[in-house]
Amino acid sequence: MKALAISGSLRAQSTNTTLLNAVKLIASPHVDVVLYNELETIPPFNPDLDLEPGPNSVSRLRAALRDSSAVLFSTPEYAHGVPGALKNALDWIVGSGELSGKPVALFNASVRGAYAQASLREILKTMDAQVLADAEITIPLLGKSFDASQIFADPEFVTLILSSIQRIVSSVSKS
Repeated sequence: MKALAISGSLRAQSTNTTLLNAVKLIASPHVDVVLYNELETIPPFNPDLDLEPGPNSVSRLRAALRDSSAVLFSTPEYAHGVPGALKNALDWIVGSGELSGKPVALFNASVRGAYAQASLREILKTMDAQVLADAEITIPLLGKSFDASQIFADPEFVTLILSSIQRIVSSVSKS
């Protein structure tokens, strides 16, 4: 199974990206977690340009979504919402439908990200994604300078992540 992991943060030292890198380490050999790292290349959404094939970076995002069995999101919260770069990328795929019916899990690197999680959940449901509430997890990394290997070394974090991955795999198997 291939899972596309998308961080909503553009920061080089993002805890959300670090969390997704840890998920790559923790996932079983049967789950290929691919980190999407082109969020900053997506141009501002313009319906006039939303034609096939569209901008190259948008075409690559759409292809990555089509090639995945599930999608994992981890995003910071800005002003009680989803960061603009992530929302912009999602706007590009509303009409093309790559998330329609696709299992999606929301990961959170901070207990203070509830508004962004709720906003992202609503956006994804509107896009007809299969948002897996039982696979949603929060790993409290805010204020910690963990790298992926330190998350991987924490048994509590590993248990949470493995549980989420198992729920995602189970959902994909049922599809």
